[in-house]
Amino acid sequence: MKATRGTETAGGTGSKLGWAAADSWTMTRRELAHWARQPVQVVVGLVFPVMMLLMFSYLIGGGRGIEGNFKDYLVPGMLTMTMAFGLESTMLSVTQDLGKGIIDRFRSMPMASGAVLVGRSIADMLQSVVGLIVMIAVGYAIGWRWHGDFSSFLGAVGLLLLLRFAMLWVGIHLAMVAGKPEMVQAVQILVWPVSFLSNAIATPGSMPSWLGAIVEWNPMSATATAVRGLFDNPGAAGDSWAATHAELLAVVWPVALVAVFFPLAVGRFRALSR
Repeated sequence: MKATRGTETAGGTGSKLGWAAADSWTMTRRELAHWARQPVQVVVGLVFPVMMLLMFSYLIGGGRGIEGNFKDYLVPGMLTMTMAFGLESTMLSVTQDLGKGIIDRFRSMPMASGAVLVGRSIADMLQSVVGLIVMIAVGYAIGWRWHGDFSSFLGAVGLLLLLRFAMLWVGIHLAMVAGKPEMVQAVQILVWPVSFLSNAIATPGSMPSWLGAIVEWNPMSATATAVRGLFDNPGAAGDSWAATHAELLAVVWPVALVAVFFPLAVGRFRALSR
């Protein structure tokens, strides 16, 4: 069967791309079907960032170095952090498929190489869109507002999803390196320091100078600063090169991460059968 399909696709690049797209969509549907079978996991993934937003907004407080409404500063930062919070579920799903031999079975079928990973990424991005909608609605409910035009709003959402796409491929590669769900716990510990070592909930100016410099160059800080600018929310980001060129870095950082980790993930996936 696999050989027959390979002969059929040898006729042209268009047919090969068509098979690859069809295989990727089949894998996407498989991941989406898991949502119906595991609704609790989906709900927890959506509720957790909302709880974080409410906790920082009402319980912990903050706003050092911020002029104006702290929620206008906090919500864009929490939207950015949400792009990293779902990484654990992605890594667990990949390692569980590896551990159960499901990916090996898929590899033995006549499907495009990498369709499993592409399907996983599409389903993850769809869930990220739902998560962003929920977070934006909750932010609006607690008093946050964006003050720019609708095109700027869409630009901010685009930067958030671009960061998520980059983080997704980092997670897929690390999951295949870890190999087992038990090892994911050790890897996912890194998500929290990277998330909080940003300007999501506090300004770099309120930190020691050496720490503030590190924070300003964090990819998540670039996205948070750029998103605040597009939402026309208060920034207090500073006057460093990284702060004044945040929109550029909000594109360059994710593109660089994808350029590194996408081929690493695909290469690791192809090496599984060797």
